[in-house]
Amino acid sequence: MSGKRKVIIVTDGDLIAKRAVEIAAHNIGVRCISCSWGNPTRLSGEQLAELILSAAHDPVVVMVDDRGFHGEGTGESVMRYITEHPDIDVLGVVAVASNTEGAAGVAADECITNNGLIVTSPVDKKGFQCVNDQTLHGDTIEILQELDVPVIVGIGDVGKMCGCDDADYGAPITTTALKEVLNRSGYLGEGCNQ
Repeated sequence: MSGKRKVIIVTDGDLIAKRAVEIAAHNIGVRCISCSWGNPTRLSGEQLAELILSAAHDPVVVMVDDRGFHGEGTGESVMRYITEHPDIDVLGVVAVASNTEGAAGVAADECITNNGLIVTSPVDKKGFQCVNDQTLHGDTIEILQELDVPVIVGIGDVGKMCGCDDADYGAPITTTALKEVLNRSGYLGEGCNQ
Protein backbone atom coordinates (compact mmCIF):
# COMPACT_ATOMS: atom_id res chain seq x y z
CA MET A 1 0.00 0.00 0.00
CA SER A 2 1.18 3.48 -0.85
CA GLY A 3 1.47 6.42 1.55
CA LYS A 4 -1.62 8.02 0.03
CA ARG A 5 -4.77 8.63 2.10
CA LYS A 6 -7.10 5.64 1.85
CA VAL A 7 -10.73 6.38 0.99
CA ILE A 8 -14.01 4.52 0.56
CA ILE A 9 -16.69 6.38 -1.40
CA VAL A 10 -20.41 5.80 -0.76
CA THR A 11 -22.68 7.04 -3.57
CA ASP A 12 -25.52 8.30 -1.39
CA GLY A 13 -25.67 11.40 0.74
CA ASP A 14 -29.14 12.23 2.07
CA LEU A 15 -29.74 12.57 5.81
CA ILE A 16 -30.83 8.96 6.26
CA ALA A 17 -27.73 7.77 4.40
CA LYS A 18 -25.54 10.10 6.46
CA ARG A 19 -26.72 8.54 9.70
CA ALA A 20 -26.33 5.00 8.40
CA VAL A 21 -22.83 5.66 7.01
CA GLU A 22 -21.76 7.26 10.31
CA ILE A 23 -22.98 4.21 12.25
CA ALA A 24 -21.43 1.73 9.79
CA ALA A 25 -18.08 3.55 9.84
CA HIS A 26 -18.15 3.55 13.64
CA ASN A 27 -18.98 -0.18 13.65
CA ILE A 28 -15.73 -1.05 11.87
CA GLY A 29 -13.51 1.69 13.29
CA VAL A 30 -13.03 3.84 10.20
CA ARG A 31 -13.30 7.61 9.90
CA CYS A 32 -16.45 9.16 8.36
CA ILE A 33 -16.34 12.69 6.99
CA SER A 34 -19.91 13.54 7.96
CA CYS A 35 -19.92 16.96 6.28
CA SER A 36 -19.57 15.23 2.91
CA TRP A 37 -23.31 14.46 3.06
CA GLY A 38 -25.70 16.33 0.78
CA ASN A 39 -28.45 15.54 -1.69
CA PRO A 40 -26.95 16.58 -4.04
CA THR A 41 -23.31 16.85 -2.94
CA ARG A 42 -22.55 20.34 -1.62
CA LEU A 43 -18.76 20.25 -1.38
CA SER A 44 -16.40 20.68 -4.32
CA GLY A 45 -13.80 18.05 -5.12
CA GLU A 46 -11.11 20.39 -3.81
CA GLN A 47 -12.94 20.93 -0.51
CA LEU A 48 -13.52 17.23 0.04
CA ALA A 49 -9.93 16.36 -0.84
CA GLU A 50 -8.72 18.87 1.73
CA LEU A 51 -10.90 17.24 4.40
CA ILE A 52 -9.67 13.78 3.44
CA LEU A 53 -6.04 14.83 3.61
CA SER A 54 -6.53 16.36 7.06
CA ALA A 55 -8.47 13.41 8.53
CA ALA A 56 -7.16 11.91 11.77
CA HIS A 57 -6.55 8.42 10.34
CA ASP A 58 -7.16 6.08 7.43
CA PRO A 59 -9.33 4.81 5.95
CA VAL A 60 -11.80 7.63 5.41
CA VAL A 61 -15.41 7.19 4.26
CA VAL A 62 -17.03 9.97 2.22
CA MET A 63 -20.45 10.39 0.62
CA VAL A 64 -21.30 11.72 -2.86
CA ASP A 65 -24.76 12.15 -4.39
CA ASP A 66 -26.23 13.33 -7.72
CA ARG A 67 -29.88 13.51 -6.54
CA GLY A 68 -31.14 11.76 -9.65
CA PHE A 69 -29.24 13.89 -12.17
CA HIS A 70 -28.60 12.19 -15.52
CA GLY A 71 -25.03 12.34 -16.76
CA GLU A 72 -22.16 13.64 -14.66
CA GLY A 73 -23.74 15.50 -11.75
CA THR A 74 -22.05 17.12 -8.78
CA GLY A 75 -21.56 13.86 -6.89
CA GLU A 76 -19.92 12.18 -9.85
CA SER A 77 -17.71 15.22 -10.56
CA VAL A 78 -16.48 15.10 -6.96
CA MET A 79 -15.92 11.34 -7.25
CA ARG A 80 -13.85 11.88 -10.41
CA TYR A 81 -11.75 14.53 -8.65
CA ILE A 82 -11.13 12.31 -5.61
CA THR A 83 -10.23 9.20 -7.63
CA GLU A 84 -7.79 11.18 -9.77
CA HIS A 85 -6.15 13.04 -6.86
CA PRO A 86 -2.43 12.20 -6.62
CA ASP A 87 -2.45 11.96 -2.80
CA ILE A 88 -5.62 9.87 -2.45
CA ASP A 89 -5.99 6.12 -2.92
CA VAL A 90 -9.62 5.08 -3.38
CA LEU A 91 -9.91 1.57 -1.94
CA GLY A 92 -13.35 1.10 -3.42
CA VAL A 93 -16.88 2.37 -3.86
CA VAL A 94 -20.10 1.32 -2.18
CA ALA A 95 -22.32 1.83 -5.23
CA VAL A 96 -25.95 2.54 -4.40
CA ALA A 97 -28.79 1.43 -6.66
CA SER A 98 -31.53 3.92 -7.47
CA ASN A 99 -34.77 4.03 -9.44
CA THR A 100 -33.57 6.84 -11.71
CA GLU A 101 -34.94 5.95 -15.13
CA GLY A 102 -32.40 5.73 -17.92
CA ALA A 103 -29.40 5.67 -15.58
CA ALA A 104 -26.53 3.68 -17.01
CA GLY A 105 -25.41 0.60 -15.17
CA VAL A 106 -22.08 -0.55 -13.84
CA ALA A 107 -20.77 -4.05 -13.21
CA ALA A 108 -20.18 -4.52 -9.49
CA ASP A 109 -17.66 -6.99 -8.06
CA GLU A 110 -20.38 -8.13 -5.70
CA CYS A 111 -23.65 -6.88 -4.25
CA ILE A 112 -25.29 -7.24 -0.86
CA THR A 113 -29.00 -7.93 -0.61
CA ASN A 114 -31.27 -6.42 2.03
CA ASN A 115 -31.01 -9.63 4.06
CA GLY A 116 -27.20 -9.50 4.06
CA LEU A 117 -26.43 -12.07 1.37
CA ILE A 118 -23.37 -11.42 -0.77
CA VAL A 119 -24.31 -12.12 -4.40
CA THR A 120 -22.76 -11.73 -7.84
CA SER A 121 -25.87 -10.31 -9.51
CA PRO A 122 -27.02 -6.70 -8.96
CA VAL A 123 -29.62 -5.46 -6.50
CA ASP A 124 -32.32 -2.82 -6.79
CA LYS A 125 -33.00 0.24 -4.63
CA LYS A 126 -34.80 -1.89 -2.03
CA GLY A 127 -31.90 -4.34 -1.88
CA PHE A 128 -33.61 -7.19 -3.73
CA GLN A 129 -31.48 -9.31 -6.05
CA CYS A 130 -31.97 -8.69 -9.80
CA VAL A 131 -31.12 -12.09 -11.25
CA ASN A 132 -32.00 -11.14 -14.85
CA ASP A 133 -29.70 -8.10 -15.01
CA GLN A 134 -25.95 -7.84 -15.31
CA THR A 135 -25.49 -4.27 -14.11
CA LEU A 136 -26.26 -2.21 -11.03
CA HIS A 137 -28.24 0.92 -11.94
CA GLY A 138 -27.98 4.27 -10.17
CA ASP A 139 -27.65 7.97 -10.90
CA THR A 140 -24.36 8.50 -9.04
CA ILE A 141 -22.58 5.41 -10.35
CA GLU A 142 -22.65 5.92 -14.12
CA ILE A 143 -19.16 7.44 -14.07
CA LEU A 144 -17.60 4.35 -12.44
CA GLN A 145 -17.16 2.79 -15.88
CA GLU A 146 -14.60 5.52 -16.62
CA LEU A 147 -12.73 5.54 -13.31
CA ASP A 148 -9.94 3.30 -12.07
CA VAL A 149 -11.67 1.94 -8.96
CA PRO A 150 -10.39 -1.42 -7.68
CA VAL A 151 -13.53 -2.57 -5.84
CA ILE A 152 -17.23 -1.87 -6.43
CA VAL A 153 -19.73 -3.26 -3.91
CA GLY A 154 -23.39 -2.68 -4.80
CA ILE A 155 -26.22 -2.20 -2.30
CA GLY A 156 -29.72 -0.77 -2.18
CA ASP A 157 -30.73 2.57 -0.67
CA VAL A 158 -28.42 3.27 2.29
CA GLY A 159 -30.19 3.33 5.65
CA LYS A 160 -33.42 2.05 4.11
CA MET A 161 -33.88 -1.18 2.10
CA CYS A 162 -37.30 -1.92 3.62
CA GLY A 163 -35.95 -1.11 7.09
CA CYS A 164 -33.19 -3.74 6.87
CA ASP A 165 -30.40 -1.12 6.95
CA ASP A 166 -31.91 1.22 9.54
CA ALA A 167 -29.29 3.11 11.55
CA ASP A 168 -31.23 2.27 14.73
CA TYR A 169 -30.41 -1.39 14.04
CA GLY A 170 -26.74 -0.66 13.34
CA ALA A 171 -26.95 -0.15 9.55
CA PRO A 172 -25.94 -3.80 8.99
CA ILE A 173 -25.99 -3.78 5.17
CA THR A 174 -23.86 -0.64 4.87
CA THR A 175 -21.53 -2.04 7.54
CA THR A 176 -21.10 -5.24 5.54
CA ALA A 177 -20.49 -3.25 2.35
CA LEU A 178 -17.72 -1.18 3.96
CA LYS A 179 -16.13 -4.36 5.36
CA GLU A 180 -16.25 -5.98 1.93
CA VAL A 181 -14.45 -3.02 0.34
CA LEU A 182 -11.74 -3.30 3.00
CA ASN A 183 -11.46 -7.05 2.56
CA ARG A 184 -11.44 -7.03 -1.25
CA SER A 185 -8.98 -4.13 -1.45
CA GLY A 186 -6.51 -5.96 0.78
CA TYR A 187 -6.41 -3.07 3.23
CA LEU A 188 -5.10 -3.98 6.67
CA GLY A 189 -5.01 -0.91 8.87
CA GLU A 190 -5.01 0.01 12.51
CA GLY A 191 -8.44 0.64 13.94
CA CYS A 192 -10.36 -1.66 11.54
CA ASN A 193 -12.42 -4.25 13.40
CA GLN A 194 -12.69 -6.65 10.49
